This record gives sequence, structure tokens and C-alpha cells, in this order.
Amino acid sequence: MASILDEYEDSLHRSVSVQQTRASVGIPHSGYVNARLEKETPIFNKQRIDFTPPEKINSLVVSSNQLCMSLGKDTLLRIDLGKPDEPNQVELGRKDEAKVYKMFLDHTGSHLLIALNTSECLYLNRSVQKVRALSRWKGHLIESVGWNKFLGSETNTGPILVGTSQGQIYEAEISVSEGSLFSTNPDQYFRQVYTLEEESGPAPVCCLEIERGIEGKFFIIATTRKRLFQFVGKVPEGTEQQGFSSIFAVHADHLPSFREFPANLGFSEIAFYTPKLRSNPRSFAWMMGNGVLYGTLDYSRPDSILSDERVWVYPPDIDVTVNKPISIVLTQFHFLLLLPDRVKAVCTLNGQVVFQDLFLEKFGSLTRMIKDPTVQQVWIHTEKVVFRYHVQRESRDVWKMYMNMNKFDLAKEYCKDRPECLDIVLAKEAEHCFQNKRYLDSAKCYALTQNYFEEIALKFIEAKQEEALMEFLIKKLSNLKPSEKTQTTLLTTWLTELYLNWLGVLQGDPSQRNLYLDTREKFRTFLSSPKNKDCLFNNRASIYELLASHGDTEHMVYFAVIMQDYERVVAHHCQHDEYDEALNVLSRHRDEKLFYKFSPVLIQHIPKKVVDAWISMGSRLDARNLIPALVNYSQSASTQQINEAIRYMEFCVYQLEETQQAIHNYLLSLYALCRPDSLLSYLEQAGTNPNRIHYDLKYALRLCAEHGHHRACVHVYKVMELYEEAVDLALQVDVDLAKSCADLPEDDEELRKKLWLKIARHVVQEEKDVKKAMACLSSCALLKIEDVLPFFPDFVTIDHFKEAICNSLEDYNKHIEELKREMEEATQSAKRIREDIQEMRNKYGSVEPQEKCAACDFPLLNRPFYLFLCGHMFHYDCLLQAVFPNLPAYKQAKLEDLQKKLAATSQPSKSHHRPKDADTISLGKGQQSREQIKADIDDIVAAECVYCGELMIRSIDKPFIDPQKYEEEMQSWL
Repeated sequence: MASILDEYEDSLHRSVSVQQTRASVGIPHSGYVNARLEKETPIFNKQRIDFTPPEKINSLVVSSNQLCMSLGKDTLLRIDLGKPDEPNQVELGRKDEAKVYKMFLDHTGSHLLIALNTSECLYLNRSVQKVRALSRWKGHLIESVGWNKFLGSETNTGPILVGTSQGQIYEAEISVSEGSLFSTNPDQYFRQVYTLEEESGPAPVCCLEIERGIEGKFFIIATTRKRLFQFVGKVPEGTEQQGFSSIFAVHADHLPSFREFPANLGFSEIAFYTPKLRSNPRSFAWMMGNGVLYGTLDYSRPDSILSDERVWVYPPDIDVTVNKPISIVLTQFHFLLLLPDRVKAVCTLNGQVVFQDLFLEKFGSLTRMIKDPTVQQVWIHTEKVVFRYHVQRESRDVWKMYMNMNKFDLAKEYCKDRPECLDIVLAKEAEHCFQNKRYLDSAKCYALTQNYFEEIALKFIEAKQEEALMEFLIKKLSNLKPSEKTQTTLLTTWLTELYLNWLGVLQGDPSQRNLYLDTREKFRTFLSSPKNKDCLFNNRASIYELLASHGDTEHMVYFAVIMQDYERVVAHHCQHDEYDEALNVLSRHRDEKLFYKFSPVLIQHIPKKVVDAWISMGSRLDARNLIPALVNYSQSASTQQINEAIRYMEFCVYQLEETQQAIHNYLLSLYALCRPDSLLSYLEQAGTNPNRIHYDLKYALRLCAEHGHHRACVHVYKVMELYEEAVDLALQVDVDLAKSCADLPEDDEELRKKLWLKIARHVVQEEKDVKKAMACLSSCALLKIEDVLPFFPDFVTIDHFKEAICNSLEDYNKHIEELKREMEEATQSAKRIREDIQEMRNKYGSVEPQEKCAACDFPLLNRPFYLFLCGHMFHYDCLLQAVFPNLPAYKQAKLEDLQKKLAATSQPSKSHHRPKDADTISLGKGQQSREQIKADIDDIVAAECVYCGELMIRSIDKPFIDPQKYEEEMQSWL
């Protein structure tokens, strides 16, 4: 496997020329094809409003989809852009020469301030039609208004700030009464809070903005022609309605912090960008003489809200002495500059002009540009025409700029939905990290790109960065699809080789111990990863070869455990004499096959623990498969060790209640070898019923005989019902044992007598004990003194068995008397029988003419009939029909044969009860055979009453309807 990987690395070098060839013919390194099927819509899409004003447009403001336009001298046009077909026209009602100087619309679109060039100010609420003059504001030319976005409502502005042309900042509040058009004074108050100055004295307040930060802190931004001031302070909670005087009071004795630039346009303008889901602006752009000051707003800063400031100078074609910019609007990534004849969009990321729109002279000079912050639309107007710009997908190319600025995280953020762009960013970031020798970061990025795998791998190999190469392969592997099995196999195998190489290098360096442990943990995590499991399992043979080639037995065992290849793990432990560890693996994973395979080895070294493990497995192990291990072990082990084998066999027999003959036979052999006492108790416990014994009787007999266990042999003989052999062997051991065997054949008196004679002969001839022989006579009633006498020698005197002979003669005498009594009883019985026979001959019965057959219910005397002692009467043919089906087959055949013989006679009798004398007279000698046939038929047919005899009892379980005719009978009832 290592040689395969070396060849693969060599192939990487050869693939470089192929990659270069592809690049030379224009094949992209990325796997994406960047093709646009149709022309992409521009970011700033201009639309001319279909509106022709009756008079020239003086001023235009838009907020919250509410548009207000000043036309001519005295007309104000209000349009709800949600209902553009319903414009509302309001007359200012001015008779003098006053003209609209500027208009200011709050963030809700409800409050409109109209500044006149006569230093007056008018107010119009969205819900009313009449314009009211603000008397307290008279005498001030209004340049800017800072609306209160936090306390303002549709009927009340809350405390607001007003900037004048003389540099004064006033605080004011306007309220609309609910009951009438206005209260007596709509302007609740109008008081000066501060004066802005430049080096030459007071300067016009060009812009005002009020923002609220965290913890009740307020930020007020005010600009003049060259300066940008910041007022920072807290307004106590609950006193917000009292205004901002406290904030300005802090700076009564000293100037607040400000930014100043030397050049000026004669005015300045500041724009803010507020994201849709936020209430506070996120960035600002201040248009002044030196260019545009751009930055972000950080509300967490203590003294200044402005952050990340930079000045973007005006494009080269803008000459502030000739064509000054008129207005500025800020979007998310651009600021738009309004010039007298064109609009330029400058990217806030790099200061480059990305869009320019030139207006025709027929539309007139461009007057003002404003943005509706709620809908992100930009409005531009001349005195004749109104235009609207829609900002669409402004961030589409931002990723390129961030990428070129090496701000790769931001670049990836803005192209996460465009995989082809994300791939370019990742490739550029990877290359940047590689050049800066941040190889691990480079590997992580390269793994996410579609660049050629060989080219990237070769870069790390040439740079001798194995750790980075491993990181690249790991990330690449994690991104592969399940269907890419070939690539997965290659990367998995290569990574294994790299890990093993790296571990081998680190293991030999004691100073790299921590790094070694960390790398080892990573390698084990890689091997145990669920995603790699299938690949590692399918290629486990190759992985084993790699591990073996590096001599890494530790990880070979670890890998085998992960692959659940416990056989290899146990074999490894056994090879290294780690038998306890091997048994622990077996016990932990409880695999029966592994127990069968390794038990022969383990039991040779740790028999007790192995048997304990077997017992813990219980019935999951088949003890028959363990017998070979026990046999090999018991042949070479001592008696003490054999006891472990007996312990397990006893567990199988008594606890698991095993019935396998092999198990019981092996236990018998162990008992016969080491525990003869347990052998007999086992045999006795097994019982004497051959059908319930689980060991082989013949094997048990041979085994016991070989080891000289005679009592056990006797027991086996008894179970086999070989009583003669049992008695013969028992007589060699104990006469009492033989006696117990002799009484076993209870149903065979002849055999019992024979067995007892064997015992008696043994006692007389072998033991020569007459008293014991006489005791045998008393133990068995089948033996008589005459049966035993032939066994005694001639010199024995009669005194030894005189009593036995007398007892025998008395028994014979009693038997003779009993026979006499039985003969007398038999004679009396024979006499009574003869008397009964004589009485029966004279017995008769009478039949009335109206009597009917008990079977067919027809008159009885019409045909031959039978009369029984019980009183039932049957026609001959009716009785025959009832009796014949219930006769045994041989009687049926005999009856048919008798009927044929009867029919063959020449003159059949007409009546069954004709007097015998008449028959003898009329029929003669040939008719004698006919009478005998009829008598034989009567013996069969009329042996007993069909209703009162055994025939009726035997038919108790016979169904009333023949099963073969059941269906036919059932149909007849329907």
C-alpha cells in the first residue's frame, strides 16, 4: 500500500503539465461555469415619473412613502405613493413675495415644515388641509431639522432640534390638538440651546441628526460648512420629554469634539444608511469641500459615535470650483453624488466610481436628490421632471472588493448564495494564506474549492508541509459525497499512511510528547469517525497492512476494535500472552463463536476465569462446542484443574438443565475419572426410567466397568433391566444390594424366583451361611425349602432347617385343605346350574294377536319372530337387519355362509317355532342338518336382545345420522 501511495504522489508531479495545458486553452480551475443567460439588471435602475408639474418644482421631500412637492409660489402637492392616483393639493395662502426655501419631512411622513426665504416657517400635518404659521420661529431662516425618532408620533413631534443660517440651534416641539385643527400655539416652545461657530464666527447649521445609543446615551451630530460636531450626553430616564438642553449645557464653556476640513463648498450635507431591520443608522457619509468623509457608527463608544473614518476624494472629473456636488445619498455600499447634469455612484469600499448616469439637457439642471429611508428609493428632481432610482441587489459585486482587500470573511458572507463566486474567494484566500505561510488555514480553504486536487496536493508536498496536507485531505474527505467511493478510498488510505508516518516521527522525539498525544488522538478520531466507517470497513485489509508495515500494534488493536474485528484483537492478546486481556474482550463483547475458537488456548492458562466467563454467558454458549477444549485440557491437567471442567459441566446439567447426551456422557467420564462418589449420586439422581435418562447407558456401563465402579455398574444394569447381570455383579459387592436387585422384576415371578435362587446358592455355596440362607427364604415368598435343599452339602444336619421343613409341610397341608373346600364349592355350583337348566327348559312366553314388532311396529304374527325374556319381540328379518352391522367381520361372514346353506335346503321351514316332533315326522333324516343351521343362526342373531344387551351399550357413541348420509338427510329437511 505504501508503494501505491508513492506512485500516486509521483503522478501528482506529472499532472502539473496537464493543468497548465488546461489553463492555456482557457479551461477554468473551478468546477463552476459562470455564464449569464440574460442581461443583469443594473444596481441603480432609473425610472422617470409620469408627471408633468403645472408649475416649476421648488422643493421635494419623501419619507415613509409620503411625497411632498412645492410647486410655484403658493402650491403644495402631497402624494401618498401607495395611492399615487389620489394627490392632495394645499394652498399656502401667502399674498406676499415669500418663496419656499426648504422643506423638512419627519420619519413618519406626518409632520412637514416649510421654511420660507422671508425667515418664516409654516407647518402642515398629514391629517389636515390648512397650513399654520409658527409664530415663535419667525425671524429665523431654517437650514436643518433634527427629528426625534424616539418620541415623535403622528400628532406630536416630541422635542426636536432646529438649525438656522446664523449658527443657532433651537429646541422646539409641535403638537396637534385632537379636538380641533390646532391648539392656540402649535409650536409649544422654541428656545435656543447652542450656537455653532467656525474660525470666522457663527456658521450655518447645515445638518442635524439625533441618535440614541445604549444605556440612555444620546448622540447629536451637527455640521457646518467645514466642521462636524458631536454632542454626547445622557438624558435621565423619564425626562426625555424635557428635551436635550442638558446635553448642550455640558458644552457651554468649551467646544464639543469636532472634525474640520480646510476646504468648503459653501455648504455641506450628511447622509445616513439604516438597514431595514434596525432603527439606528449603521454608517454615514458627509459631503464637504475636501471630499466625502465616510465611516461607521459605533454606539458603544463613550465620546464619539464615528468609527472607521476615511475620506474619499471626489473623482477627478469633479471640479468643486466649477461643478460642485449638490446632494449626497448613502446606501449600503455606495454613496451617490448629485451633480448639475449627472449622478455618480461611488463604492464605499474602494472609492471607485461604479455607476454614472448622465441626464439630458432638456430636463433642465438637477436640483436635489433625497432618499426615502423606509423603502430605500432615491428621488431626483429638476424644475420640470422627477426621477426615481430603485436600488436592486446592491451587494452583488461586493464580494470582489472585499476579496481584493483580503477581507475574505466579508467576501464569503456576500457570496454565500453564489457558489461560483464563493469558490473564487476561497481559492484566493487559500493562495493568500499559502503565500503568508499559514499552511493549515490554506489547506482548509483549498479543501472547499473546486481547484484541481492534484495541483493543491502537490503544492503542499513540494513545500514539505505534511500536516497541512493532512488537513487538506481531511477537509476534502469530509466534503465528498457518499457516491464518490473511489475518491473516498484513496483519501482514507492516504491519510492513514500520513498519520502513521507522522506518529512514527513524533514518537521517537521525547520533546514532542504533547504533539504526539494530540496527533494520536486525531488519528483515532479519524479511524472512529462514523462517516469513514463504511470505507474503512470495506478496505480494512489494506489498513491492517499499513498498520503492520509500520509495526503499530497499538493502533492495529484499536482499529480492530472499531471494526468490531474482535477475533483479531483476541488473537493479538493471545500471541502476546495477555490472556486476561483476551478474556476481557471476549466477556465484554459476548461473541459465542469467539469463545468456541479461543477457549482451547485460554483454558490452558486461566482455567478458573475461563469457566467463570462461560458460566456468565449462560445458555448463550452451546456446551457441546466447548467439550473439545475441556477434553484437551483435562488430558494434560491435574485433578485440581479437572475440577474446573466438572464445575462447568455441573452448571450445564443442574442449572441450565441441558439434555444433550454428549454433555452428560462427558460429565460421567469426569466423575468416573476423579469423583466416583459423585458418579453414583449422579446416576441415582438421573433415575431409573430409560426414557428420562440423558446419558448413554451402554457408554456408562463400559465406563464404570473400566474404572471398577461396581455399584455404578449394578445401577446401570438395573436401569437396563438386565436383572440377572445386576444380581451377579451385586453378589460380588454386597448381598443386600443383590437382594434389592432381585425384587425389581415385580411382574415376572419366575425371574424373581430365579434371582433369589442365585442369591441363595451364593449364600450357601460361597458364604456357607445356613442362617443367612434361611433368611433368604423369609425375604422371598417364592422360595421353598425344597428349592434351597439341593444347594446344601450332604453333611448338613436337619437341625439347621428343621423349622423351615415343618413350616413348609404346614403350608402344604393348608393348601390341600383349601383345595378340598374349593372342590366342594364347585360341586355345589354344578348342581345348581343343572337345576337352572332344567327350569329353563320348561319356561315359555305368551304372544297376543295384537303384539307388534319392536323395530318396525308391524303386527308380530305376520312373519317369523323372536321373543326375548326381557319382553322385546322382533321379526326375524328386523332383528337380523339391526344386529348384522354391529357384528365382527368373522361373524358376519359365518352368518352369510349359514344363510346360504339354509337357502340351499329343499324345503325351508315356514315357522321358527314349529313343534320339534312335527318337524321330525314330516322332514325325515335330511332335515336334521337344516335344524342345526337354524340353531346356529339363532345363536348368532338372537344371542341377546338388541335393545337390552351389550350391543346397545357399545352403540352409545354412534351418531343418530350416518355421517355419510348427513348431507342427504339435511337436504331432505329443507
